[in-house]
Amino acid sequence: MSKISNSQMNISRRTLLKALLALGVSGSALTAPFINNLHASTQNKILKKIPSSGEMIPVIGFGTSRTFDALGDDELMLQLKVVLQSFFNGDGVLVDSSPMYGTAQAVIGKLLKQIKGTENLFSATKVWTYGERDGIEQMEESRKLWGVKRFDLMQIHNLRDWQVHYETLKKMKEEGKIRYIGVTTSHGRFHEELEVLLATLPFDFVQLSYNIANRDVEEYLLPIALDNGIAVIANRPYQRGDLFRKVRGKALPKWANDIDVNSWGQFFLKFIVSHPAVTCAIPATSKVKHLLDNMVAQVGQLPDAKMRKKMIYHFQNL
Repeated sequence: MSKISNSQMNISRRTLLKALLALGVSGSALTAPFINNLHASTQNKILKKIPSSGEMIPVIGFGTSRTFDALGDDELMLQLKVVLQSFFNGDGVLVDSSPMYGTAQAVIGKLLKQIKGTENLFSATKVWTYGERDGIEQMEESRKLWGVKRFDLMQIHNLRDWQVHYETLKKMKEEGKIRYIGVTTSHGRFHEELEVLLATLPFDFVQLSYNIANRDVEEYLLPIALDNGIAVIANRPYQRGDLFRKVRGKALPKWANDIDVNSWGQFFLKFIVSHPAVTCAIPATSKVKHLLDNMVAQVGQLPDAKMRKKMIYHFQNL
């Protein structure tokens, strides 16, 4: 991944404000803390290390599950173009998808051709089928859909036929056809089997569900990943909207300012990426306002262990 130049980083507050208004973000949303932190997010991003290589990536990535299945919907495609452009404007890097997500990969490929600033793209997708030949063909089809020379990260989706795909991915990595190998789970499935895989095989990444209301992985999976030098991508950071439904109409605690949090979305994301084992979170959205708010979570202070306990207690007692 190439380094971001100083010229890319230095965006004036006036230019940023004009850009946000042009993107359709309402004036009422452009509060001083929001603008200040968003401006800072392009200059002082929180980065974390991929243990197997030492490469640094921002803690906020971009998910496409349920939001990018939009092929054939011209209005939504235009909206998603603005969202993805906003992600790269904020120096976003990691974009995650899967053949499971309908037309999401085709949408990504079409949009990447239309937007600017994608030089630092960290492309992450998954193999989600049975059999060696079908797996190879599916991965090649994904590569063509994205329009990339190679994927940075290829993940075995929900452990499907992992014994076969692991051998394929290991060979692809050796040949330079992919950079990193990963495995994923969601909904809290396959945790026992995943524990064994992470403890015995040299995966570079694991992707799993983790948020302030779903912390089961803290007991075993996150410690195993940390001990074995495996980067962690956290999916379902908002529990598919359940977290926002719980806090609807409720004000942030005053002490949220201590960790540079100005919204519940930032509260939830900073809790996730502050765990020592977590490398990045991948919130998915089709709305510019939400994307920009997500990006602010990659700047400022992260909660320490004491603050994380305080956040859990406050959320549980709302």
